[in-house]
Amino acid sequence: MRKRYIAIFILALVVLGLRTENAVAQQDAQYTQYMYNTLSINPAYAGSRGGVSILGLHRSQWVGLDGAPRTQTISIHSPVGESRRVGLGLNIVNDEIFITNETYIDIDFSYTIPTSDRGKLAFGLKGGVHLLDVNYSETNPFQNGDALATDQANIDNRFSPQVGVGLFYYTDKYYLGLSAPNLLRTEHFDDSDNSNNQNTTFLARERVNYYLTSGYVFDITQDFKFKPAGLVKLVSGAPLQVDITANALLYDKLTLGLAYRWSAALSGLVGFQVTDGLMLGFAYDRDTTDLDQFNDGSYEVFLRFEIFKNPKRLLSPRFF
Repeated sequence: MRKRYIAIFILALVVLGLRTENAVAQQDAQYTQYMYNTLSINPAYAGSRGGVSILGLHRSQWVGLDGAPRTQTISIHSPVGESRRVGLGLNIVNDEIFITNETYIDIDFSYTIPTSDRGKLAFGLKGGVHLLDVNYSETNPFQNGDALATDQANIDNRFSPQVGVGLFYYTDKYYLGLSAPNLLRTEHFDDSDNSNNQNTTFLARERVNYYLTSGYVFDITQDFKFKPAGLVKLVSGAPLQVDITANALLYDKLTLGLAYRWSAALSGLVGFQVTDGLMLGFAYDRDTTDLDQFNDGSYEVFLRFEIFKNPKRLLSPRFF
């Protein structure tokens, strides 16, 4: 029982801390297998796989911690038109943490310019909506009648627009991406009628998240390819996030990897290319902070299904 209350207290500080003007919590959803889920953070990725690409991903963070984050992502994207330079995508993310539930629905557009025989540079634009739900009644077991938690009206589907941009340069063996999935600094206000306090307070504040991603594929042998990858995430008021990943692709079928999130977690990754168009992946994270004693780690699973009109366009050596 003590572990339960400690866990809820940690999560309450994350969520209720958003009420103060200077407080900042985790913004965009976090992914360990970001190299396969790039559309969620960079609209310029749309169409880069060369065919119709559909991905579903689930992440459970801090398993065993009451109210811990859970994220589900569904995306589809493809090049369109005769030139295949235009890419279109749809990305839906549902992110739950403690008493909050956020849904992002985005349309992605990209335009690709060949820069050499192998290199391509894509420009991306993202537009969509963000829906925020907050259920204050779920704080009752923790707050024991605390008016701060129980006197608030629930927030249902509070709407805000989303606009993002991105750049994505890639070849068959290398990629470099720079993006900001949402440029709008939306403030969600608690404007419910509260006779005890006439001042409107912040419920949450969206901050701009900047992403830098990169990866390279080394052909060690015909059946063994090594791919280091990295992600840097910058958001004002929060610590810099750096992810470093090393993946090995064996026989163009089995992917094994290790990852380190700077001062946060160690991860193991595994993926299997079931067919040319179907891939399954799994990742497990273990915290390297004091939070590790209150949870059983985090895990991700994903499934990617792809349709290629021309089998020769299959980009299996890239595996990103």
